Amino acid sequence: MPTRQTLSSLLPAGEFQGRHIGPRPADKAAMLKELGQPSLAALIDNAVPAAIRTTRPLALPPALSEQEALAALRDIAAQNERRVSMIGMGYYDTFTPPVILRNLFENPGWYTAYTPYQAEVSQGRLEALLNWQQMVADLTGMALANASLLDEGTAAAEAMTMIRRQAKAKSDVFVVDADTHPQTLAVLRTRARPLGIEIVTAAASDIGRMRCFGALLSYPGSSGALVDPTPAIEALHKEGALVAVASDLLALTLLTPPGELGADIVLGSAQRFGVPMGAGGPHAAFFAVRDAYKRAMPGRLIGVSVDAQGKPALRMALQTREQHIRREKATSNICTAQVLLAVIAGMYAVWHGPEGLKRIASRVNRLTGALAAGLVQSGLKLENDTFFDTLTVLAPGRAAGLVADAEAKGFNLRPVDADRFGISLDETTTPAQLQGLLSALGLADADTRILDAKAPEGIPPALQRTSTYLEHPVFHGCRSETELMRYLRRLQGKDIALDRSMIPLGSCTMKLNAAAEMMPVSDPGFAAIHPFAPKEQQKGYRRLYDDLEAWLAEITGFAAVSLQPNAGSQGEYAGLLVIRAWHESRGEAHRRICLIPASAHGTNPASAVMAGMEVVVVDCDAAGNVDLVDLEAKLARHGPALAALMITYPSTHGVFEARIKEICELVHAAGGQVYMDGANLNALVGLARPGEIGADVSHMNLHKTFCIPHGGGGPGMGPIGVAAHLAPFLPTHPVVAGVNPAAKSEVGTVSAAPFGSASILPITWAYIAMMGAEGLTEATRVAILNANYVAARLAPHYPIVYKGQGGLVAHECIIDLRQLKQSAGITAEDVAKRLVDYGFHAPTMSWPVPDTMMVEPTESEDRSELERFIAAMIQIRAEIRAIEEGRVDRANNLLKHAPHRADLLLGSWERPYSKEEAFFPLPFVGIDKYWPPVARVDNAYGDRNLACSCPPVADYADAAD
Repeated sequence: MPTRQTLSSLLPAGEFQGRHIGPRPADKAAMLKELGQPSLAALIDNAVPAAIRTTRPLALPPALSEQEALAALRDIAAQNERRVSMIGMGYYDTFTPPVILRNLFENPGWYTAYTPYQAEVSQGRLEALLNWQQMVADLTGMALANASLLDEGTAAAEAMTMIRRQAKAKSDVFVVDADTHPQTLAVLRTRARPLGIEIVTAAASDIGRMRCFGALLSYPGSSGALVDPTPAIEALHKEGALVAVASDLLALTLLTPPGELGADIVLGSAQRFGVPMGAGGPHAAFFAVRDAYKRAMPGRLIGVSVDAQGKPALRMALQTREQHIRREKATSNICTAQVLLAVIAGMYAVWHGPEGLKRIASRVNRLTGALAAGLVQSGLKLENDTFFDTLTVLAPGRAAGLVADAEAKGFNLRPVDADRFGISLDETTTPAQLQGLLSALGLADADTRILDAKAPEGIPPALQRTSTYLEHPVFHGCRSETELMRYLRRLQGKDIALDRSMIPLGSCTMKLNAAAEMMPVSDPGFAAIHPFAPKEQQKGYRRLYDDLEAWLAEITGFAAVSLQPNAGSQGEYAGLLVIRAWHESRGEAHRRICLIPASAHGTNPASAVMAGMEVVVVDCDAAGNVDLVDLEAKLARHGPALAALMITYPSTHGVFEARIKEICELVHAAGGQVYMDGANLNALVGLARPGEIGADVSHMNLHKTFCIPHGGGGPGMGPIGVAAHLAPFLPTHPVVAGVNPAAKSEVGTVSAAPFGSASILPITWAYIAMMGAEGLTEATRVAILNANYVAARLAPHYPIVYKGQGGLVAHECIIDLRQLKQSAGITAEDVAKRLVDYGFHAPTMSWPVPDTMMVEPTESEDRSELERFIAAMIQIRAEIRAIEEGRVDRANNLLKHAPHRADLLLGSWERPYSKEEAFFPLPFVGIDKYWPPVARVDNAYGDRNLACSCPPVADYADAAD
């Protein structure tokens, strides 16, 4: 008689682990047999040094089922109280067009893609980003814009450092308009201090008389006032200083754009273009410059080039500025941006078009005018008589009471001080809401139609926009939902994302972003919350923060966690600032040397320089480990000035360094701190803890290890964990109290929002909650299994560059292609482009070792997908062997012509190989063939002929002809 299952075994708890982890038990057994390992536990024992293994299992709540996790998150979201948000300060309620919400924001074809380094498989995202750049350039009146930055505060800080590099004026002073959002000013102060920049605030009318290397003006100001920046810009330019202007894209549909007023840089947040407030993020910041500064601009820049057939193609331009190339000399440490959010904002403009945007802006401005009339009629006074959407109200001694009265009626206003409060309107504001607010403030029976007739003109005639914008056809062709739905599908179809195939990028951890993890992000209980709403209204978010801080601390072995850094690079920067502040608190401010292994990610040295440190490189040995002899020599030379060692673990070479604890001890003995880059945390969770290994600080890439999707190049999250002695130095915030309850020393603010990109934290919460302790640990084991399986299967065809103990790798492996250049004239790029014909995004190319590929399969890929990738790589090796043996020409072959566009199927075929070999090299390729929209992109042409906006209107006419 069959054994009767227990009732508990039939319950769904724990099911999600099997949904997230790819290989089935039989697959694991077969893969372990291939590796000669008797069990998964034995593999882990052999691959992971015993010295780093934790003896304490993860203490996390029992795993939830998908249904339980979703119900729990609904309950958490319900604890956030929604009000009509009129706080402003750079965050506004908005309507996300449903066609964009469903077909873009909630579509894995968009949110699971990677940063578009491989242009041939990224043309859809690149076109969407080009639309964004054109939109920003048009609305700001500037020559060109980048593909987004992390937030408005970070964009302002990047503008300040760019101006310092470019300005002719000799000064250490950067002047900031006193009417700037407080969070932006705080981020500027944090960035300025380690760089020796003095921040001075002044009224806009006085800035032109200041001696400085540059300035930031606000237009509109945080108070709502509109001050013509022209006099200040002209005066500062005469002195060799440069000027950035913080602005608002919706306002710029009505205001004279800063570019026409002489600005050198224009920046701000595009949040109100269809992206929910989400308690502070993620949101795309915009950054536009004059043509003279296009090669100095930080961040990604999408440009137009041509492909191998001479046809237009898009690519990321000027990649020689990237951190992995320039390291400590990079223009910025920003490794990611906010691509998904920039695409949403750009599509918002595509959907509404110039006339739609102007109609929304005009409505907001008219309602603000009616509000101004009503406030005056009620006996209140206005501080600003010019405005777009924001009013600052004077109510001596009564401000707090009036704000409370409004809150009691369901309206959140901005408290300024005892005598003033602010009101900001937005796209969602209705006349009925205006009447309700005025009633709460003491004006009963307000009639917005009558008030509108009395309303003052908020925008002075001299500042009213007369120039046109968004004239390109893309902003006029999608007025019906059918048109936009199909446009989004066409763009999506041009790209490879995780919904199509494995993305085996080393050091990028392109794992599953499960639907159950993503769904709560759209819940209005998370999406519609202002980051500065009263804390009593954010109990759900507080629960989320508390859970995640505790869980991440338990996973990493640290005493405290800050969720504020909104990217991995921001986590690096924040962690180094914490170390710097700790040294200063001990009277050792002279400690400024940061040791960094030669194998480090390029953001490491760039972040160290931003934190005011001097980078000293430590060599690696032939096995890919830190060279201890060189490390000890550098410690002996720089010990008294040592601030920190930045080290990635497992290393960027894909191995567990057995002597990592010894390395940490040596650094501590020299008086330094250990910063452990968390890029490879996916190989440690449940097996080892950075805090137990010896790290003092580490950032955690939630967009890697903890399932926040990459979004085609952002969003990301990079919270940091710290040891107990560093907890008092974690970031704070100027608007929201208690962000760091243990605050002892003012490190400052690294992101504009107090808890970074808060609205995507439910993704990580859901992942941890559904996996549980055993699920997370098993995911790590399988990530290591998958990497070793790929390495073992490919080793007979491609040498594996680095191996750790037992001849095993960690969670990724580096395959060696260097010998192919001499034997067949084939480069890593040739292999990468040929993989496109097989339907795969290439692994990480030529980093950290030139002419190699780093493969990270993650735990989410099942054995069948691994086998398809392995088969593709083996077949490509056979194609290379044909060149080596002289059977195929070195210049005219499958790899040199890859990838192959579909239009080559038409017309004559003069290639020395068949169409079947080109397009369908293996049987699985034809099942769901990916057709690259372009042939190989000419990168050099794109940089020589830099064009970073939509093609001229005439080109569309030519195409139609």
